[in-house]
Amino acid sequence: MRKTLGLVTILLCTVMFWAAGVQAKISAEDAARLGKDLTPLGGEMAGNADGTIPAYTGGITQPPADYKPGDHHPDPFPEDKVLFKISKANMAEYADKLTEGHKALLAADENYFLNVYRTRRTASAPQRIYDATKKIAQVATLTEDGNGVLNAAVGIPFPIPKNGLEAIWNHLVHFRGDFIDRTFVYSPVTRGGSYNLGVENTKVRWNYSLPGMTVAKMNNILLYFKQTLLGPPRVAGRVLVVWDTLNQNKEARKAWTYNPGQRRVRRAPQVAFDTPGTGSDGLRTMDDYEMYNGSPERYTWKLLGKKEMYIAYNSYKLHSGKLKYKDIIRPGHFNPDYLRYELHRVWVVEANLKKGTRHVYKRRVFYLDEDSWAVVATDKYDNRDQLWRFSESFVMNYYNVPCSWSTSEIHYDLPSRRYVFYYLDNEEKHTYIFDEKFPVKDFSISALRRSGKR
Repeated sequence: MRKTLGLVTILLCTVMFWAAGVQAKISAEDAARLGKDLTPLGGEMAGNADGTIPAYTGGITQPPADYKPGDHHPDPFPEDKVLFKISKANMAEYADKLTEGHKALLAADENYFLNVYRTRRTASAPQRIYDATKKIAQVATLTEDGNGVLNAAVGIPFPIPKNGLEAIWNHLVHFRGDFIDRTFVYSPVTRGGSYNLGVENTKVRWNYSLPGMTVAKMNNILLYFKQTLLGPPRVAGRVLVVWDTLNQNKEARKAWTYNPGQRRVRRAPQVAFDTPGTGSDGLRTMDDYEMYNGSPERYTWKLLGKKEMYIAYNSYKLHSGKLKYKDIIRPGHFNPDYLRYELHRVWVVEANLKKGTRHVYKRRVFYLDEDSWAVVATDKYDNRDQLWRFSESFVMNYYNVPCSWSTSEIHYDLPSRRYVFYYLDNEEKHTYIFDEKFPVKDFSISALRRSGKR
């Protein structure tokens, strides 16, 4: 009888253990590896066997001498030369290190190529992010169904991920500064290369990573987001406010829009999942923004492991204030002369649509930079399991923060040879500003009403 009761007690405790979301955490011994054989965020400190990926030495932590606040960030490696080009003619030689999306772009266009440069592991973050990562890695857990994170703030919750959900949550919370105020242009681009630039201002309060943030202070709000469309005239004045949550089971994302024509604020529950994205002409979904955002609940997530791949990195040429938009935008893709690719290790995560749920993408394969946890590329498949779309993010180190983030991202529709891009700011005076601070009240419904202009 005692043995039976003991077994029941063990089983009951086990059920309660999992129901509370208390899944297996990393050990103190594994946490101690961060900053030693692993980088502070969980990447491999060592380089690869043949030396084409160097050891991690801390990334860029200070701006170069010629940087002035408010400027477009000067390239810290202006002397770097192209090592080789990957084109349609030689892509088979490099196929094992290319995304399926890049293979499709190369196969379709003889004028498209990847300029491959020396690999420089420049990703970095403030020391407080590293300290928080080591601290929370031993206590952070997913909720029972994976639709939220518990016991985490500021740092990367799963620097040694055990599954795909942990990896994608690392992307969702990875450090992109405390506040951002950015003005940029966006546009769909036709097969022939025509485009009509829209202008957008975005303000974000990254609640999760603010200095001194705790689980209690966060109140489950991961970030506050405000998007204001400045052009073209037919959409100017439209405003969107989003409150994203860390535990989506406890409270789902909240969103509101202001339409200057109606002069009304409305709830916007459709700002999620596969609703067509703002200004995208249907070429991206809402959850494509920032490469992936929002609830992961519609997919099952599988961690496929880590591999070496050529990805867009240190994209300072593309970011340059000396370029004009007409220099960059080309039919089918950006001008490849201004794009920099490097060999890096990435985590590969596959997302498969759950039975009984709906999304235009049946399957997605995400590639996450091991040094920052940013998703840098995504292959996306339709309901016939055919490669349909491809997205890539042109990342760089904003060394005045420091943080790794995108200077632009592209979402390609492969069959139609069309794409939509975001975040280009080469000709804008108001670029990425990280040192402004936005109180929570700036993202309130009343502030949304006041900010709307007819």
